Amino acid sequence: MNDMQSPDAKKKFVREKFSSISGRYDLLNSLLSLQIDRYWRWRTTRLLRAFPDGWVLDLCAGTLPLALELTRQAEARRVLAVDFCEDMLRAGARALPDDNRRDRIVPVCGDGEVIPAPSGMFWGCTVAFGVRNLSRTLQGLREMHRILRPAGKLLILEFSRPTNPIVAPIYTFYLNRVLPAIAGLISGDKEAYQYLASSIAAFYEPEELLTMMRDAGFATATRLPLTFGIVSIYIGIKE
Repeated sequence: MNDMQSPDAKKKFVREKFSSISGRYDLLNSLLSLQIDRYWRWRTTRLLRAFPDGWVLDLCAGTLPLALELTRQAEARRVLAVDFCEDMLRAGARALPDDNRRDRIVPVCGDGEVIPAPSGMFWGCTVAFGVRNLSRTLQGLREMHRILRPAGKLLILEFSRPTNPIVAPIYTFYLNRVLPAIAGLISGDKEAYQYLASSIAAFYEPEELLTMMRDAGFATATRLPLTFGIVSIYIGIKE
């Protein structure tokens, strides 16, 4: 595994890994999650139903699956989809359906720690499986707070570590043994999925991330665990 002691080294490594798997990223997500990832995105997006129009920021947008769900659920909503890996955005843009969502999703290559958008522009900000990849997490959370309007909502969909004594060992074995082997075979880059497993293991405990959200300025920060705690939705509200 590459040395990622410095934030810049981590950014370079993550960008290269996502570029290498961009063409098969969506296929692998659905396959390796048994398509439960669709349900996770649906649950996340439903939490923005109070804001059916106007702009939402989808940060770490990748190949645009969450942006597509955001625009599917609200026909007047527009999404600025920001990701620092251009190959991921290009792969997602090529696969956009030939309907009005194509005009309501605006992909932009940019850094989640220096978001290319004005302050107070968005009613909502979503981040699906991307906060782990930020090299300066608190800086990224402060930027998410900055670009939200008052009463705007941040939704972070992220992997967590289940604590159920039956589920936890099964999940750990799958994450560390099964997933890298299958994904490496299909994608041709086993290291990318070894990074996925190690980044989940090294990620903040839920209360740590909630504390960081409050430190970034969010008036309230709560957590909604899903699927035995394999993933969590972190919800932040800006005053």
